[in-house]
Amino acid sequence: MHALNIDFQLVEHKPALTTEQTDQFIEGVLGVRTKTMFLTDKKKRRFYLVIMDDAQRLDMDRFQEITGKPKIKLGSEYALQAKMSLPFGVVSPFGLLNNTERDIQISFDQVIMDKDRMSFHPNTNQETIFIATPDLLGYTPHIVEL
Repeated sequence: MHALNIDFQLVEHKPALTTEQTDQFIEGVLGVRTKTMFLTDKKKRRFYLVIMDDAQRLDMDRFQEITGKPKIKLGSEYALQAKMSLPFGVVSPFGLLNNTERDIQISFDQVIMDKDRMSFHPNTNQETIFIATPDLLGYTPHIVEL
């Protein structure tokens, strides 16, 4: 990200598989704590990356209504590896760099879009990166009210 002239803060820590674990390591660092979920439809033809405040729960019925697709569920470990080259517990928008098919729709919860900075695992669960929200949005995001 240095090459792109994007300012960020990186916090190294012990491996964390949940947002609760990560929060213990990044306490006091400014920025909204996010959770990122990799979802798919029943036929595994459509894929979604949902980013929201880690303190919130995803209303799956509402998300299905937004997408117009029924029976959306968490993507399998196999699908996550195939689409983003990531293991469970490390899902982040940075995994989209590995999505050569460019077939994952990313949706941000509207509630976090006015925050100055967001936090994510940078494709490893041993670090958390804080990045300015505008710097993360180098494309047209799908912003929804979850």
